[in-house]
Amino acid sequence: MMTTYHKKPNAYVSHVQLNVSNLARSIEYYTTIIGFTVLKQTATTAYLSADGKTSLVSINEVPEAVSAKGYTGLYHFALLLPTRKDLGNFVQHFIEYDVRIGAGDHDVSEALYLYDPDGNGIEIYVDRPDTEWQWDDNNQVYMTTREVDFASVLAEADGQYNGLPAETVMGHIHLSVADLAQTENFYTNVLDYEVVTRYGRQALFISTGHYHHHIGLNTWNSAGASERPHNAVGLKSYTVVLKDVAYADTVAGQLKTAGFPVEAFEEAPAFGGEQRFSTVDPNGIRIIFTIDEN
Repeated sequence: MMTTYHKKPNAYVSHVQLNVSNLARSIEYYTTIIGFTVLKQTATTAYLSADGKTSLVSINEVPEAVSAKGYTGLYHFALLLPTRKDLGNFVQHFIEYDVRIGAGDHDVSEALYLYDPDGNGIEIYVDRPDTEWQWDDNNQVYMTTREVDFASVLAEADGQYNGLPAETVMGHIHLSVADLAQTENFYTNVLDYEVVTRYGRQALFISTGHYHHHIGLNTWNSAGASERPHNAVGLKSYTVVLKDVAYADTVAGQLKTAGFPVEAFEEAPAFGGEQRFSTVDPNGIRIIFTIDEN
C-alpha cells in the first residue's frame, strides 16, 4: 500500500549514505540479499536503486575502516515495500538464502530486520492501512512489538521475488543518539517534526503529516556516546526532502537561529532532487536537505 506520507508537503527521508569497509562485498550483499540494482558506481562508491532511476542508498568504502559500535549514528534504515505480498516474497527469498532475520509486528506495520556485512541495521517493512492505525486524543499513535504471523504473510506471497519492487521508498530512519531530550528539541523545535509516540525515556518517534514515524530516535546503546569517527563504518549522512524553496529557506533560518551549521552541498544527481544545504544534528549526524520537485 503506497501512501502520500513520502511526498510533499511532508518532510520525509529519501536517501541514506553509508560507510562500508569493502565496497565489492557490500555491493554483492545489497544486490543479492536486499534486491537493489546498482545505478551508478565509482572506485569507492555505489549508488543503489529500486526503480533504476533514483538512489535510495549509497555505499562508500572507507580505507582502514573501524567499527561504529558505541557511537551515535545509525540504528537502522527502513525500506517500505508497496504490498504485503512483497513482504511475503522477501521472507521466501531470505529462507532460500538462509538469511538470519529478526521480525516485529508493530501494529502500524510488519517488519523484518537484518544487518549488512558491516553491521549496519536494515528494516524491510510494509505498512498496515492507515485507517487501522490507532491514535489517541493527544495525537499519539499506538505502536508495539509482537510476533509476526509468518504463516499469514507467507500465504500472500506469490513466489515472484525479483528484487526490490520499483515502488519501494525509504520509509524511515532510526537513529542512535546521545541525549534524547536534546535531540527531541532539535527535531521538533528546529526542524518542525512532531512526536507521535514514546517508549519510556529511551526512545521516541517523530513524523510530519500524521505518519507513524519518519524518524526514530533512541539511546538504547548510545546514551552519552560520542559521534562516529569519520573512518568508521555506519551512517555518513541521510537526506530529508522539503516541500519547496520557501520552506527550505525557513528551515535554514531556523537552523542558523538555533546555532546549527548551514552548509552548501554539491549537486549529486544520483540522490534525486536538488541539493540545497546540509546541517549536523546534536549527535554529529549530517542531514542533507533537498526540495521535492514533483
